[in-house]
Amino acid sequence: MRVVLAISGGVDSMAMLDIVRRRFPKEEIIVAHFDHGIRDNSKLDAEFVRRKAAEYGVEFYAGRAELDEGASEAEAREKRYEFLAKVAGSVGGEIWTAHHLDDLVETVAINLLRGTGWRGLAGLDRAGIRRPFLETEMFYEPLDRATIYEYAAKRRLEYREDPSNSWEEYLRNRVRKKLDGALSFEQKLEIYDLWQKQKKLKREIDEIVAGLLPSAEESETRTNANSPSRESGTWQRSWFIDLDEKVALELLRAGTLCAGISATRPQLLRFLEAIKTYQSGKSFNLPQDKLVKFSKKEFVL
Repeated sequence: MRVVLAISGGVDSMAMLDIVRRRFPKEEIIVAHFDHGIRDNSKLDAEFVRRKAAEYGVEFYAGRAELDEGASEAEAREKRYEFLAKVAGSVGGEIWTAHHLDDLVETVAINLLRGTGWRGLAGLDRAGIRRPFLETEMFYEPLDRATIYEYAAKRRLEYREDPSNSWEEYLRNRVRKKLDGALSFEQKLEIYDLWQKQKKLKREIDEIVAGLLPSAEESETRTNANSPSRESGTWQRSWFIDLDEKVALELLRAGTLCAGISATRPQLLRFLEAIKTYQSGKSFNLPQDKLVKFSKKEFVL
């Protein structure tokens, strides 16, 4: 299995590249750099990473989008992951990112601020993505930002500072500023331990929920009017009204994802309330411009 390293040119990813190159043969390493096209000088980052990949003697792939400064962090992230997945698929590799302990703490804080509920404690858990700085398989304990900077200094690594890391319009930067120095390493490790437990819980719940939703083959023959159908996308309103709210939200989340809709917890809560209260003929707006129209007993995703 080849390793596809997501390298931005910043200190975190350059430290990851240096560590991996010291432990893996160069033939197994792919450097993948994605230029979001948000900053005027972002092409300089791409050229820097290209040069460093050549110095390390590893293969290099570059991608670019034409986003503007108004692009959201979520949009930029999805574009980057699409590119990384394409590279990994073409070379038969596994994606590695340089997220570390402080990134995890910030992600948990941001998710809780956004009202994601318990799932916000299980962030940075994306299928097909490894985060070596958060794994004890490679290191004795997860690495934080200070440790990575110390490593970079000792190894005299070159890296580029991304000026967008100081842009106040990004929530992550504001949260990072608030958290800077607020937590001890031991407190960060407590959040890490909680994250590990929540990841395991999330995966178990997702597996149970997936088992409750019928497969396409089952949908063709299932006659139970109180069960959803993936094939037709038709759901009974009574199915959600009679369930505990937490269970109903999990099933509704799984159903919207099956329909290609990614909704936040607050959006799902409003959708659930609409399922319970909207009159026949009324519609509800979901993300991706999806309009859900209700009949007396059913709705279609």
